Amino acid sequence: MAKDRRAGRELATIIDLVRYAVSRFRAAKLVIAHGTSDPVAEAAFLVGEALHLPPERFDAFSRAHVTAKERDVVLALIERRVRTRKPAAYLVNKTYVQGVPFYVDERVIVPRSYLGEILAGDLFAGDGLIDPAGVRRVLDLCTGSGCLAIIAAMHFRDAIVDAVDISRDALAVARVNVRDHALEHRVRLLRGDLFAPVEGERYDLIISNPPYVDAPGMAALPPECRHEPRRAFAGGADGLKFVRRIIAEAPRHLAPAGGLLCEVGRGKEAVERAFPSTRFLWLETEESADEVFWVDAKELR
Repeated sequence: MAKDRRAGRELATIIDLVRYAVSRFRAAKLVIAHGTSDPVAEAAFLVGEALHLPPERFDAFSRAHVTAKERDVVLALIERRVRTRKPAAYLVNKTYVQGVPFYVDERVIVPRSYLGEILAGDLFAGDGLIDPAGVRRVLDLCTGSGCLAIIAAMHFRDAIVDAVDISRDALAVARVNVRDHALEHRVRLLRGDLFAPVEGERYDLIISNPPYVDAPGMAALPPECRHEPRRAFAGGADGLKFVRRIIAEAPRHLAPAGGLLCEVGRGKEAVERAFPSTRFLWLETEESADEVFWVDAKELR
């Protein structure tokens, strides 16, 4: 009882709980790589979600006092994060991509693609890559949770989006997200191996965040990533098992003025060695450089 009263005094507010979580996460040397950038952001995310606090209102409520029941819920989540090393997104079944909420569980990789920033931003118009107004059909390969397909549908408001994945489990999660965002009429979920379900179809834009981790990278995955589906990471010996196929097959599925946007992690040099005659445009985001390439249909042909 005395211990509970002491905890109540020491962890009285939301920000107290965040500070405590940060200390626990740092002491446990957790890997922070699933939608948050550091222990502080991870702690704020986990505490905020446990208390059903919208991210945009977190600062306004950070000094608010918590009830004993709320404190117990948060402390239990913090301990589960430390003990299990599961990504925080799995513990609360939610993540955010460009501020948009998505349901996630262990059937899909936790979304953290740089493509979300590119799709939601002005890079297309600003760099003259493609006219957003002319995008009517989009293909998202290896869609996973469906987050990129949904963000594409939100950005290209006149477009129909086909989202493909080989995993039945992943598509079940994507279906939840498509329904939650009321996009059933514009996002079509298809099961199959890359382009197989869309044979004969052509698109103004193809996007993909395929498995691209090479063999050494797979051997060195941190504990957090080992809770995620292995097939969502493994890209073969050099990481290009699926990327090669996407680049090779994309021309048959691109409209004349279309293009391919693909994330390859640390695979830039491997991609350029594999396709020496192709000119890739490597894009930068706030947190990455040379991990996402753009190549248009003309260049691929």
